[in-house]
Amino acid sequence: MAATKPQRTPQEVEDIIIRKIFLVSITEIANTSATDSRIVYLEPTAAEILSEGKELRLSRDSMERVLIDRLSGDFSSSAGEACESPFQYLVGCYHRAHEEGKKIANMKDKSLRSEMEAVVRQAKKLCVNYCRIHLANPELFPSRNSTGSNTDSPLLPLIFAEVGGGSVFGAGGGGAKSPPGFLEEFFRDPDFDSLDLILKGLYEELRGSVMNVSALGNFQDSLRALLYLVRFPVGAKSLVNHEWWIPKGVYVNGRAIEMTSILGPFFHISALPDQAFFKGQPDVGLYVYHMNPSSETYLDGIRQQCFSDASTRRPADLLSSFSTIKTVMNNLYDGLAEVLLILLKSTDTRERVLEYLAEVININASRAHIQVDPITCASSGTFVNLSAVMLRLCEPFLDANLTKRDKIDAKYVHYSNRLKLSGLTALHASSEEVAEWLNSKNQGKTGATNQYNDDQKRLQQSQEASSSGSSNAGELSNENSARAEKAKYSFICECFFMTARVLNLGLLKAFSDFKHLVQDISRCEDALSTLKAMQERAPTPQAELEINRLEKEMELYSQEKLCYEAQILRDNTLIQNALSLYRLMIVWLVGLVGGFQMPLPSTCPMEFATMPEHFVEDAMELLIFASRIPKALDGVVLDEFMNFIIMFMASPEFIKNPYLRAKMVEVLNCWMPRRSGSSATATLFEGHQLSLEYLVRNLLKLYVDIEFTGSHTQFYDKFNIRHNIAELLEYLWQVPSHRNAWRQIAKEEEKGVYLNFLNFLVNDSIYLLDESLKKILELKELEAEMSNTVEWEQRPVQERQERTRLFHSQENIIRIDMKLANEDVSMLAFTSEQITAPFLLPEMVERVASMLNYFLLQLVGPQRKSLSLKDPEKYEFRPKHLLKQIVHIYVHLARGDTNSIFPSVISKDGRSYNDQLFSAAADVLHRIGEDGRIIQEFIQLGAKAKVAASEAMDAEATLGEIPDEFLDPIQYTLMKDPVILPSSRTTVDRPVIQRHLLSDSTDPFNRSHLTVDMLIPNDELKARIEEFVRCQQMKKHGEGLSLQSNKATIQTTNGEMLID
Repeated sequence: MAATKPQRTPQEVEDIIIRKIFLVSITEIANTSATDSRIVYLEPTAAEILSEGKELRLSRDSMERVLIDRLSGDFSSSAGEACESPFQYLVGCYHRAHEEGKKIANMKDKSLRSEMEAVVRQAKKLCVNYCRIHLANPELFPSRNSTGSNTDSPLLPLIFAEVGGGSVFGAGGGGAKSPPGFLEEFFRDPDFDSLDLILKGLYEELRGSVMNVSALGNFQDSLRALLYLVRFPVGAKSLVNHEWWIPKGVYVNGRAIEMTSILGPFFHISALPDQAFFKGQPDVGLYVYHMNPSSETYLDGIRQQCFSDASTRRPADLLSSFSTIKTVMNNLYDGLAEVLLILLKSTDTRERVLEYLAEVININASRAHIQVDPITCASSGTFVNLSAVMLRLCEPFLDANLTKRDKIDAKYVHYSNRLKLSGLTALHASSEEVAEWLNSKNQGKTGATNQYNDDQKRLQQSQEASSSGSSNAGELSNENSARAEKAKYSFICECFFMTARVLNLGLLKAFSDFKHLVQDISRCEDALSTLKAMQERAPTPQAELEINRLEKEMELYSQEKLCYEAQILRDNTLIQNALSLYRLMIVWLVGLVGGFQMPLPSTCPMEFATMPEHFVEDAMELLIFASRIPKALDGVVLDEFMNFIIMFMASPEFIKNPYLRAKMVEVLNCWMPRRSGSSATATLFEGHQLSLEYLVRNLLKLYVDIEFTGSHTQFYDKFNIRHNIAELLEYLWQVPSHRNAWRQIAKEEEKGVYLNFLNFLVNDSIYLLDESLKKILELKELEAEMSNTVEWEQRPVQERQERTRLFHSQENIIRIDMKLANEDVSMLAFTSEQITAPFLLPEMVERVASMLNYFLLQLVGPQRKSLSLKDPEKYEFRPKHLLKQIVHIYVHLARGDTNSIFPSVISKDGRSYNDQLFSAAADVLHRIGEDGRIIQEFIQLGAKAKVAASEAMDAEATLGEIPDEFLDPIQYTLMKDPVILPSSRTTVDRPVIQRHLLSDSTDPFNRSHLTVDMLIPNDELKARIEEFVRCQQMKKHGEGLSLQSNKATIQTTNGEMLID
């Protein structure tokens, strides 16, 4: 029978386990095949133990001494010694300890198992501790045979392996894998000082690993590693206390923070274009389309890889590129948002995160300017990324009911020491008014604080008089004083305002850049078209070079446009998150004026008036942009936006900037059902209570207000703004409920806002059509020059180029002006059918008649043939349709002319009236198939005007020479209702001055302020004029009777003589 194997003592088992873990021995190693060649003999250690009179056996007591000796010794010449660094050795020890632990778990002897588990735990702890010591002080245990880099932390490959990625440092990772539990134990030490230096080094390496990496580069491993580290409290604390968390220095600017802060390079990763000096380098060298190295134009890797030769790429390829970039960028947004969220959840790190965000925002404030300096400001990519990340942080308080809006404190804008918002342009208040208001509030607070302090002193004295309570009173007083000194704002409040500012500098600025890029593409296309047309007529080498240059520039612009589309326009989630933020913004702002109700308060609350203007402007810009992106508004609640627009677009007392209020109309214009392509927006106009009550009224008011914007370009700006209003009004006229509201407004405001609206509509129609017709004549002259090829070829090249550019410029001007003129005349036509009274008012009727006569003269008069064009539709010039509309306006006003004043007013127009024009127009109408009833009514009106003209000539002859004092000094016509202007004391005819005041509220003789209610009736002069007219009529009547009597006498006498 075989002998029983002797049972090992716990000390022997302990010795074996420690030997296996640390690969050391303190006894001579027998050189057998069963012996692990990696085990080294620690002879000095053995000698020390013997000298201490101890047994040569490895134990827990000697474990640390053995480990130190192993790390300190040079065993590179030992047989089978692997070329390991101290770190690799320690990680290996931890791994072996883990493996031994699994074996120990199977021991049947519970007591022995418990003891050996303690041995393994101690071994693991020592491995981790000495890893920290070695990484913090590498000179203590120098690497003798390591071939790895001395600058890269050996921890990073383990972290990358742990988070599921490969090393971004190439072969330096060596395929290393972290033993289970090693990293957790390594970073879970609460001793901040022991890990801080190591962590700071790791953060610096992670920052460096993503420097100049684009959206197509390998940044995801580094981002996952960053996220892994900040999940440890010590990792989070170390990050926000790093000196590069918020770089400081005299020369630190927005770009410097972007490139040098720890998080900056992560935020810089983007698909958007950046300056070549700061470009991202994706790992796409094998399959990019390379440009000529000598080319002056630079394309970054994303454009090369995804969008090169975009005009010839298959749509499926482009969609694939869009999808890739969108996915990659959302991974980046999610990772960075999680990093910040972890840091914000801890009270130890939250303040430093808010400080970082505020610093990035404040130092990049100049990104709001039209021209951004790329050297001193962070890139668009960084701020778009930051916009997406901040919106993710806002998600918890962007619920459907906006239940957390009461956490937003308006005082933050003026009193926050963190975010600089106080110097921004306000919605209504000037900077002086803001300062005065804040001073008055502060004085009020000072008085209240002094009263409070006095009350506290009396309370404290009272409590001190009794035997108890004095200490409590002191504590209470100190606590309230501290609160008074520094107001604390909730995280929701800070996050809300920071996000609004980031969106202004980031996402909304990117929208603006994209819009300018599209304009550049359009200009480039126009220039290219012009050059090609010139090249066809007269080829030159210079023109060919310019065409090639423009084609390359067009390709670059197109690729940049696709980059914007990939990262922003295709990301509906990003846009809808931003819309949710601005929905909260406008609901909160409306709360400052009392909520969604009309009419608005009589005075604008200063809390609202002092809010930054860009809060509202950004909301409107985002709505315009989103409305033009397919499906971007799907599922978005727009009712609050609609309410806000209706409330404030015609309220200069609340929102001063007329261009901002005009932008609200642009939003509504985008929402018109025929333009949005969505039936959902129709309910905003046709079933919305505020819309039905106030929309038409406020649009008409804004149409008037926009005449005077205060800008040096106001004359030209108003046409574009009114174009949007006109399109919207034309749509609303088709909605019965809005048309009824319109008619009611015209009745109520016949001499108010509606009369002003009508006046400016007529003025614009005259100007636009007149300018268009003049430009057509100029265009025909240019066309004639260019068609004379012999003479044209003899002109210098530069002159031909300039004349060709002028030709195309005139074409564009005619096209735009004719389009606007058509809209205005159309509106006059459809409104005059049901609303005629305002057209026939004394201060308006002459202006309207003169306009119609002038248009009729141009369309059917002697010079009509000179307006013929080869392709009139190209210029939006439709003379037949225009004539129909003009005639309809004549007929509509004639139908509503109950006092029969219209024919006489038509005939009084000495500039354009000619009775033959009516018959000429009727002939044209017959030829183009106009309704016979309309033609008949028009002919009848012409006949009445002809009769009125004859009567007017008789009346003029009756009056004879009129005294100058009876003539209006502006029009030199006989006054019927003279009034005195209070400032200049000049007497004018009431209808004449009222017509002037519709467009200009000043005295025409000295420019002082003047309104209709300030006019002083000149009754004495009026009586004299009426007496003069009566006398002249009686005189003429008397002369007529005398003449008739003389004729009768002559006839009788002659008769008698004949008879005789």
